[in-house]
Amino acid sequence: MTPDALITPEKILLDGKTFIAADQLPIPEWPCVVSERPQPTLTVKDDDLFLVTDTIGNISGCSLNDGNPSMGLFCCDTRFLNRLELQIEGRSPVLLSSTAEKGLLLSVLCTNPRIDERLRAETVGIRREMVLNGALFEEIEVSNYSTTTISFELSISFDADFVDLFEVRGYEREKRGRLLRLVEPTAEDGIFSLVNGVSPVTKELHASREEFLTLAYQGLDGSVMESRLIFQHRQPDYFKGYTAVWQLELASHETQKLGYRVNMVTNNKSTSTVSAPATLGQAKAAEWMEEQHWVQQITRISSDKSIFNRVIERAEEDMYLLRQSFGKYKTVSAGVPWFSTLFGRDSLITASQTLMLNSQIAKETLILLATYQGKTDDEWREEEPGKILHELRLGEMARCQEIPHTPYYGTVDATPLWLMLYAEYYAWTNDHELLELLWPNALAAMEWVDRNTQQTGYLSYYCRSKRGLANQGWKDSGDCIVDHKGELANGPIALCEVQAYVYAAKMRLAEIARMKKRLDLADRWQEEAKNLKVRFNRDFWMEDQDFCALALDGDGKRVDSITSNPGHCLHLGIFTPEKAYSVAERLRAPDMFNGWGIRTLSSLSPAYNPMGYHIGSVWPHDNALIATGLRSLGLIDQALEIFQGLFDMTSQQSYQRPPELFCGYERNGNNAPVQYPVACTPQAWATGSIFQLLQMMVNLVPDAQNNCLRIIDPALPESINRLSFHNLQVGTTILDLEFERSGGTTACRVAKKRGNLRVVIEA
Repeated sequence: MTPDALITPEKILLDGKTFIAADQLPIPEWPCVVSERPQPTLTVKDDDLFLVTDTIGNISGCSLNDGNPSMGLFCCDTRFLNRLELQIEGRSPVLLSSTAEKGLLLSVLCTNPRIDERLRAETVGIRREMVLNGALFEEIEVSNYSTTTISFELSISFDADFVDLFEVRGYEREKRGRLLRLVEPTAEDGIFSLVNGVSPVTKELHASREEFLTLAYQGLDGSVMESRLIFQHRQPDYFKGYTAVWQLELASHETQKLGYRVNMVTNNKSTSTVSAPATLGQAKAAEWMEEQHWVQQITRISSDKSIFNRVIERAEEDMYLLRQSFGKYKTVSAGVPWFSTLFGRDSLITASQTLMLNSQIAKETLILLATYQGKTDDEWREEEPGKILHELRLGEMARCQEIPHTPYYGTVDATPLWLMLYAEYYAWTNDHELLELLWPNALAAMEWVDRNTQQTGYLSYYCRSKRGLANQGWKDSGDCIVDHKGELANGPIALCEVQAYVYAAKMRLAEIARMKKRLDLADRWQEEAKNLKVRFNRDFWMEDQDFCALALDGDGKRVDSITSNPGHCLHLGIFTPEKAYSVAERLRAPDMFNGWGIRTLSSLSPAYNPMGYHIGSVWPHDNALIATGLRSLGLIDQALEIFQGLFDMTSQQSYQRPPELFCGYERNGNNAPVQYPVACTPQAWATGSIFQLLQMMVNLVPDAQNNCLRIIDPALPESINRLSFHNLQVGTTILDLEFERSGGTTACRVAKKRGNLRVVIEA
């Protein structure tokens, strides 16, 4: 269809603007190379926005079936751009270098290919810079490095499909809303009709103001979402469809600057919770100021090894990047691109991992999740009174009740994990105000646990929602709860680690209840925990394997595969000592430990797949929890071995950033760890594992209520000689700690202290 073919389109009036349904507009055509394997990408994130491009900074505009479906500009679970393509004379530039190392900023340097006789190759330098801060900003500097004046056409093509993130992940929809494009603008609007395909820019407008281009979509719920493009610096000479075109003439060594801003709007209000500034420079300044404020608040950690420092610095920066606003509070979103939202389990584990870094993350996570705590019985959302949510989504599919994530509560472990974090946060901060504020929520959470353990004595799950998760522990893929034959277990499922969480929650809450003079609750919870421990060691233990079962199935039978899950129990005290040591030893056998880390499932299992999401891969957070357990048993060398494997893996990743997971193939010689094709990066609890491993090494045990910090037998690995902690906060005291390894021992020194905290160093 040519632009001239459109004669009498149907017009739609919404919010005082005239739109046309996109199915009556010419379908934009552009080449699309479909790849089965995802190609390298660059990722930028700020609060509730994230952008994924190819390595040249482009988004190709391919379909949901493309090998890189995650590319695009996203906000609140909606893709606001699925095409952003810079071309020179209709051809892709040639990449020289690109990076998104800072995570807040994407930088690309490219040049031109040879274009007939008009333009020799590598004559034009093109520098792109993209920043997110409530909107997407891009500035492009175009330079002529020849000795003569040159003329050429530069263009940027835009499009937006406004698909829900769940569609990008593969969920199919029976029906979608309609794409809209603004038509019949006036000169005062600065918005140009696309009905005739080409929109010239008048000299008056060109001289007086910025130009606009708007892409829009009306969802099935009636919401109108818009991507409003505002061009800055040198304005486009004309529009061709949704392509902005500049006819450039550059003298020798002349540079010209182009730019635009993309505002995301839903129902005439900004979609992002962040207020967007006017320019890229202002966006960079705002990001820099916020990041500096974050840096001043956190514990700063450094060592005597540069590669190790890069890993730590990257983890500090990524934890800043992953913070996301929900109302007036911020927590850590689970990961980019698939899980950039509020999660129960992920946010809670990450907050626990980073208490040493910044306890404010835990505080706001506890408050946020308490705000959404279940209040009624709702089978669709699997909500129950006292239950902590699994996942919150804001996209069209959630708004239209096509998915139950408004929020969805299908998680068995988030509620005891919330209780554990509630106690851990208090141990670090002695924050009586928050303790009292959330005490009713703690009671409601414990009541939910008790109601759901009445029948069998164990906390179990069974999916009740038509669009819910079949598996509701941390291994939540559909194929992961298998027995030793590789066959799927039948529910309800009682996972081993979840019982350990319940045990720890009851023991820790009993201490808080005793402090609050609620001796009735303290005695009851402590007694229930002791009884649970006895039953657990009897019912979950596999005598023939000398190991703990993954779970009990719906018939109370052991799900008898060898997995990493029992490793989560080691530091929580639910095992008897001899059983704990047996689990620790078995986890380090060759079928489990692959040299980089411990696999999720034994390589001897019929269900083992080194590329399987939860059936043979290796997860950093899983291993950090296991290493913490090994350390709690006094198996320091074994814990440090896991640390070293994960550190070696991380040091070989792009930007020294640990991935969500990687494949379980054996480490042999100098081979590199094998990447999982669609792992989230950055990802919250993978990033948090860096801090959990650091705390494991130096073994900090806070007791802010009693104004004490114990440091028990710290141990640095052989790859590090010195480790320093600056601005570490326990209670109201801020201190600097220095650790130094000499031979087989590690010494600790309090270098600076502001406050009256007692620091007890125990060998």
